[in-house]
Amino acid sequence: MSAVAKYRQVFLTGLQTSLVYRWTFAVRSLFSLVHLLYVFVLWGAAYVGREQIGGFPLSATLGYFTVLLVLQFFLSAQSDDYEISEEIRNGLINQFLTKPINYLGYRFSLYLSARCVAGGLALLPLALAYPLLAPRIGLPGSEHWPLYLTALPALLLSAVLQFTVAYCFGLLTFWFLEIQSFVILSMAVEAVLGGQIFPLDLMPGWLFDLSSWLPYYYLIYFPAALLTGRISDLDTALQGLAIQAGWVVVLLVFAQFLWTRGLRRHTAVGG
Repeated sequence: MSAVAKYRQVFLTGLQTSLVYRWTFAVRSLFSLVHLLYVFVLWGAAYVGREQIGGFPLSATLGYFTVLLVLQFFLSAQSDDYEISEEIRNGLINQFLTKPINYLGYRFSLYLSARCVAGGLALLPLALAYPLLAPRIGLPGSEHWPLYLTALPALLLSAVLQFTVAYCFGLLTFWFLEIQSFVILSMAVEAVLGGQIFPLDLMPGWLFDLSSWLPYYYLIYFPAALLTGRISDLDTALQGLAIQAGWVVVLLVFAQFLWTRGLRRHTAVGG
């Protein structure tokens, strides 16, 4: 219980800190509607003269990108990797080496608090725009409820994956002075293999099958596909959950490896 209370306090502190920058999150979410508008225009043009692309009508594709936008605010680790990097370079991480607090648990609590604020503020402009969006987007009905249930653990595992990837990149500061190039490269790969530019099921079959074994597939695309009906087979969903859980274990073990090896190189100066 003391451990729960400890990280609960970190979470509450993170909420207060994130609310200080609430206008930054609000403006970012407002401009995201402009991005969504471009998506609607581009895909509307792509569907001219076609009833379906990849087996899905325009409304389903627009629904996918709308859900994807919401999940990005609730799940994406916006700046956790850079914050971890700064704490290592500036010596602020030293305070966690002599106190009874797990650094990964501390950073994950801060990640959750920031995502709650960012996601909540992102819903406000979407709620205001919903009367305009609703006639154009299509989502599965109540018959899709088994997939909705599998989406719940998928969302939780996606959050852990998003954070752990950012955490690992931040820990690379033990070896490299600047991690920006690694982060930018990862973001570029995620944009393609994470379904942010186009739904992954529109790729050639062999490439889609390959991507389904990579961690980027499970960062956002997998839960978005479950929520929007692009994955409609329960067996496929359960297999995806198993692979996603496997990647969570692999990356958490890798993160612990980086932390242990990194501390051997760390010189405790400052903080």
